[in-house]
Amino acid sequence: QVQLVESGGDLVQPGGSLRLSCAASGRIFSVNFMAWYRQAPGKERDLVASITRNGITNYVDSVKGRFTISRDDDKNTVYLQMNSLKPEDTAVYYCYVTYSDYRAPLVYLQVWGQGTLVTVSS
Repeated sequence: QVQLVESGGDLVQPGGSLRLSCAASGRIFSVNFMAWYRQAPGKERDLVASITRNGITNYVDSVKGRFTISRDDDKNTVYLQMNSLKPEDTAVYYCYVTYSDYRAPLVYLQVWGQGTLVTVSS
């Protein structure tokens, strides 16, 4: 069974920065797609940024130029560097990963992290 452990959420003032981390552990053969989603109170969970195994990134328009997603495949870890944070970035951030394990290396499974809270407020 694969688990995701997220860290880095905190309270930060507008204009500040945070770096989120999400490490996958367990029976992993390869990690494919990695992404960050967020869910603000009373709203749906939305995609923030994603990165493929080939390093192709995608961002929602509201974070372009401020957030950067990256990955370290040696550590099975994905990061989200968030700069110039705004109050509207306040949300629970969830990591999402697709992976395969050694028993079925061509079958991709998915797993969600438990979420980490980011609060942007003065």
